[in-house]
Amino acid sequence: MAGFSSSDTVVLGVGVILAGLYLFKDAIFAPSKSKSVPVPTSKSQANGSGNPRDFVAKMKETKKRIVIFYGSQTGTAEEYAIRLAKEAKQKFGLASLVCDAEDYDYDNLDQVPEDCAVIFCMATYGEGEPTDNAVQLTQNIADDSFEFTNGSHRLEGLKYVIFGLGNKTYEHYNAIARNMDNQLTAMGAVRIGERGEGDDDKSMEEDYLEWKDGMWEAFATALGVEEGQGGDSPDFVVTELDSHAPEKVYQGELSARALTKTKGIHDAKNPYPAPITAARELFALDGERNCVHIEISIEGSGIAYQHGDHVGVWPSNSDVEVERLLCALGMHDKRDAVIGIESLDPALAKVPFPVPTTYATVLRHYIDISAVTGRQILGVLSKFAPSPEAQAFMTRLNTDKEEYGRTVHNGCLKLGEVLQIAAGNDIHVKPTPENTTAWAIPFDIIVSSIPRLQPRYYSISSSPKLNPGSIHITAVVLKYESIASEKVKQRWVYGVGSNFLLNLKFAANKENAPLLARPGDELPAHVTHPTYAIEGPRGAYQIEGIYKVPVHVRRSTFRLPTNPKTPVIMIGPGTGVAPFRGFIQERVALARRTVEKNGAEALADWGNLWLFYGCRKSNEDFLYKDEWPEYAKELNGKFKMFSAISREPPYKPDGSKIYVQDLIWEQREGISEAILKGKAYIYICGDAKSMSKSVEDCLQRMLGEAKGGSAEVEGAAEMKLLKERSRLMLDVWS
Repeated sequence: MAGFSSSDTVVLGVGVILAGLYLFKDAIFAPSKSKSVPVPTSKSQANGSGNPRDFVAKMKETKKRIVIFYGSQTGTAEEYAIRLAKEAKQKFGLASLVCDAEDYDYDNLDQVPEDCAVIFCMATYGEGEPTDNAVQLTQNIADDSFEFTNGSHRLEGLKYVIFGLGNKTYEHYNAIARNMDNQLTAMGAVRIGERGEGDDDKSMEEDYLEWKDGMWEAFATALGVEEGQGGDSPDFVVTELDSHAPEKVYQGELSARALTKTKGIHDAKNPYPAPITAARELFALDGERNCVHIEISIEGSGIAYQHGDHVGVWPSNSDVEVERLLCALGMHDKRDAVIGIESLDPALAKVPFPVPTTYATVLRHYIDISAVTGRQILGVLSKFAPSPEAQAFMTRLNTDKEEYGRTVHNGCLKLGEVLQIAAGNDIHVKPTPENTTAWAIPFDIIVSSIPRLQPRYYSISSSPKLNPGSIHITAVVLKYESIASEKVKQRWVYGVGSNFLLNLKFAANKENAPLLARPGDELPAHVTHPTYAIEGPRGAYQIEGIYKVPVHVRRSTFRLPTNPKTPVIMIGPGTGVAPFRGFIQERVALARRTVEKNGAEALADWGNLWLFYGCRKSNEDFLYKDEWPEYAKELNGKFKMFSAISREPPYKPDGSKIYVQDLIWEQREGISEAILKGKAYIYICGDAKSMSKSVEDCLQRMLGEAKGGSAEVEGAAEMKLLKERSRLMLDVWS
């Protein structure tokens, strides 16, 4: 049989293909069917009731006439937002939607119904910046190109209330609330009442109380409601649980992962129990003050940090205050009773801590019973007074601002102490059920009235480049004397966070707290430092002699310029020097690598690092005194330190003390040149009330002189430019 030729093969193949095309022509050439592809929703569709970011839809669905947005960095603005919601409910019977500003979109802000109102509780953070959760809201309000659903940047007739939270020691006091107020008015919105401004430097509480009554009167008129339509109703139901698995009861754990011992990301919602690897006293051992240096390990935690970041330390309340309030609430004998807490209106008041838990755990770990008692809560608690005299005393403190100031504010009285004094008990002895009168205050009122215990933040005093896997904390221990009054004699007051760290330092080093005595005391010297349950829940923070402290890291923009040739000027008296120790360590680590690679001459073109430091006495409170000369050697003369020792000579010609701003003025020629020609970066860390302002005034005067003009004109213009270009940065506190 003859074989196929190549041409025959080609013809045969083409024939097969044509036959296949004919047989399957319907399938191949039929019109394509439409595929099931999700169609993107339009802006208006996206804001329908199914969108969790649509607050207007939620208001309508839940029949709420008030929406309250809060911009909060530490939780305070959220607390005031909840207080406003509660008062609206009590006064007018109006329910509110309380919203974290970052959880919602604002393109339909113009759709808020006419019979409703928007309340803004806005904190100002840093240098006039919005809090992290309010960035989108403030940008949308400020941006003229941002369109609402009406196609314009107008909010005609929108009724709003605004309360700002700030601190007058900062330059940009309540800038966010002020700017938003002006912008909303310019867009056609109508403010109800006056703009509220709370000053954390004086008394946020008093500013709020003075503002709110007038605002609510204007609110009633604007919304056509009458006071008296609401009533007192609890936010929570507290139930004692007869039986509950012990391993599922929170005993101070800060997250579900901590309770179940499961791995996860460590952040503000799930702090990491970091082992303490070193702890020491930085002040003179025989001095009256303390400053602790603590090193914690973060190896294996997944936590990373950079120089300039902050570490949040989660303290507990002191033993004595926990005992005091347990006794005052009549709960001493059922301190370990397991309780469940349920919110009656989750949209208004979420349970602020994990449950089930115990009475003692709530008071020790979850709510801030160590803060000075606010005036408003005293009126609520007066209804449960154990005697007419106690009720009259509480009512007087609640209604008489001056009496409250003299007794509670100046006396730095905590809630348990106020209850004891009102009942005629002695607050200067160890509280027991026998010497403390019990009040019949429902525990749900305690939960809803006292804010959550917050972390205390400290500037990290190390660099991860020089100390990998380790965070260093530098904390001066807060201890001061109160102002005496008719009811309360002068006494020591202790800060929660720093004394918690001091306790950890004592324990980590197996030290005993020193015995202290005041001049004129009849009693022998005794331990006055408060003690804390530093072993943690279920002993989780003390394992085989090693103590742990729950922490998380908060990011900061307080950073060195990336180019080491740029000059750096650092001003940090006292513990304000903490981040600059991290800055210098960062440069030392870079210098080591540079010298190893290119030799010591490679540092020749680096910019100078100027550090202006201040303390009281060189032999008492000069922080890290032995370290700075070593850093200077490694930086080959590029690090220059100037120290103002305020209580040692030399003094000024008039005999007054020398501070950091005086040293800056002495070096004004070199510093001005570094700023104006070398494009230096300037960093200020420490006290905002006096130091920071004095330093800025000095810089402004110095730059005005260098520019051949005045502080008020040329100096102010240069300072404004430095801030706009982020070449002048502050990390200050009051």
